[in-house]
Amino acid sequence: MTKKTLTVKLLKSPIGTRADHKATVLGLGLKKIRQTRVLEDTPAVRGMINKVNYLVQVI
Repeated sequence: MTKKTLTVKLLKSPIGTRADHKATVLGLGLKKIRQTRVLEDTPAVRGMINKVNYLVQVI
């Protein structure tokens, strides 16, 4: 059985956002604009994406 994954892309800079939102973006492994990461589809990752949904895009 294969694990489900999500591809997350950073669209906007976290500069000027709240400190916990910056930490969430770093927790997702995103450091540069237009950088993508393939992450495991877990409730924790979905919660992190939901928290910073105005900065990222799920592909």
